[in-house]
Amino acid sequence: MTDRIELSACTSIMVGKKASMDGATYISRNEDRLNAIYRKRIIVQPAVSGRDTTYTSPYNQMTAPYPESGYRYTSTLDADQSTGPNEEDGFNEKNVGMSATESVYANEKVLAFDPYVKNGLAEDSLATLVLPYIDSARDGVKYLGNLVAKYGSAEGNGLQFNDKNEVWYMEVVTGHQWVAVRIPDDSYAVAANQVAIQDIDFNDSDNYMWADGIQEFVSEHDLNPDFDRWDFRHIFGTDTEKDHHYNTPRVWFAQRYLNPSDDTQDPESAELPFIRKPERKIAVEDIQYILKSHYNETKYDPLGSGSEHDKKTYRAISLSRTANSHILQMRDSDKNGAAGVEWTGFGIPSFCPQVPFFTNAKDIDESYSYTPEKMDLKSAYWMYEALAMVVESHYKEFVEPNLDYQKALSEWARRKINEVDQKAVTMSGDALTDYLTEQNHEIVKHYNEETMKHLADLVTQGTELSKLTFKMDPNL
Repeated sequence: MTDRIELSACTSIMVGKKASMDGATYISRNEDRLNAIYRKRIIVQPAVSGRDTTYTSPYNQMTAPYPESGYRYTSTLDADQSTGPNEEDGFNEKNVGMSATESVYANEKVLAFDPYVKNGLAEDSLATLVLPYIDSARDGVKYLGNLVAKYGSAEGNGLQFNDKNEVWYMEVVTGHQWVAVRIPDDSYAVAANQVAIQDIDFNDSDNYMWADGIQEFVSEHDLNPDFDRWDFRHIFGTDTEKDHHYNTPRVWFAQRYLNPSDDTQDPESAELPFIRKPERKIAVEDIQYILKSHYNETKYDPLGSGSEHDKKTYRAISLSRTANSHILQMRDSDKNGAAGVEWTGFGIPSFCPQVPFFTNAKDIDESYSYTPEKMDLKSAYWMYEALAMVVESHYKEFVEPNLDYQKALSEWARRKINEVDQKAVTMSGDALTDYLTEQNHEIVKHYNEETMKHLADLVTQGTELSKLTFKMDPNL
């Protein structure tokens, strides 16, 4: 499974409903890959019924019978399906969100006794085999836990689930061992390619779930390094030099932003807390800022003015090889059928907007499902890849107009969502779904038009910045 380990390296942020400014639950993630060009597309998968077929993974030949019926759901899948669907994230029609996966890594002590299953569940299959069949965030954990017990896991993965009330984070770390924790309503959590979950309360099944027999597994093989606690991170996780430079600094930066008064934390610490209460309520723009960040306003910013050593010390959150950046926002679906909003960004997150889509819809827009192998600006994926490259090519000159462009779109999006909410609350059924589908197309049209204008402005300005410019010295 070496290829998969190299390919998947993400950053996840979860927010409980009382910690958010609007009372919504949030799950979010940057899907990072090995290659800068890793083509993605977004579609709405239709509901199915009366099905009698078998799923087979092109990646590792994992097979499982499809359930007879499944819900409609949004899907951010690979344009190239040769290594599996890799559907990554979405909401189903029951207003349950899933983001899969945050790659995590177990230590050799636990893997010695429960190794990965070669043709077990892997990232390419997880959303496909879980999201269409669950009715709540809690149900998502239980459903996947049963699949892991039956088929085993091919790799270590962290998975996020949310609905209007709850946010759950689940870590499947060995062939069959996993735990999950409910993120408290008043808290947030950040994960970055390292086992994140800490203490487990086995007397509190309302807020924790775990694989059957996990305590016995740890006890039988003498795997707990602590004298007086059961810390999942300590037992199953890693604490390596790579973790200190590749993983923990991202958690440090996010917590530094959401808890700015705490200046005691070390970016290389293995003991950064997983769950924290923020110092102020968290808005969708705060999550966007973190997912777009690159150690902004610190000496570690690779685009900043620090030393070359400092700029290369830590791996940033936003990368050139981020395949997609998504935020799944679920508001109170009992009050409004437009409650589910999926914010999706292509291109380098730092330079490109996250576009909001209403998930109770039949379609997103053709520009998001069209992702050809070669560049075509009619494709949203390629349009944002082009924008990111142009901005970074003259970062000092273009960063401010680019931030102005993103801010203007964010302001427009808030007004648009509010406008749609006012009408959607009076609608239901197919009429509502049709209306939200139409609004998705209007939103995409506006973002695409504004992006092409911005891109044209930058290209025009960039022609004056060429080093192949020469003006004759009048004194010659």
